[in-house]
Amino acid sequence: MIIYAFCLVLGLMFTVISAFLGHLFGGHDSVGTGGHADAGMQSDGVPGISFFSPTVLACFVTAFGAFGLVLSEIPATKSIWVNAPLSFVSGLLIALLVLWGMNKIFRNTQSSSEGKVAKLIGQTAAIISPIPVNGVGEISYIQSGSRYTAPARDEKNGAIANGQTVKITRIVGTQFYVEVAN
Repeated sequence: MIIYAFCLVLGLMFTVISAFLGHLFGGHDSVGTGGHADAGMQSDGVPGISFFSPTVLACFVTAFGAFGLVLSEIPATKSIWVNAPLSFVSGLLIALLVLWGMNKIFRNTQSSSEGKVAKLIGQTAAIISPIPVNGVGEISYIQSGSRYTAPARDEKNGAIANGQTVKITRIVGTQFYVEVAN
């Protein structure tokens, strides 16, 4: 039972101390990415935290201690052979829940004003630099309230004059293929 109390107190102390020191000193470039102990990039390039971040580990230790204390007082789970595995699993579940929640928050708050390129197929655009025969010009289009420009070719390798309205037919790399809108 003393190990459960120790884990509970250790986890809570870590949380309080890190919150106080993080607020007081800001943690600038001292630990992790961008000064944050548990924030960084995961392998997929999306900001998030790993299972071994201080926040998730502190949640595991705190939950392990708390569940251990509670389960050791219940007659059916008083045996260490029962309450220790249950406490471990409970702590693991709480840590995984925190991990999932934090990563969900990180992913949902990441946004960009840059629109999705695939949604541009079929959209109209304006020629702002003429497209010569078998050549490249430039189009201007609006997506998500922002104006963008891109290099463009005529789908049939013809010429399209400046100021004409075109329809985007496909995108290959950074090159937009267009045809005159009917």
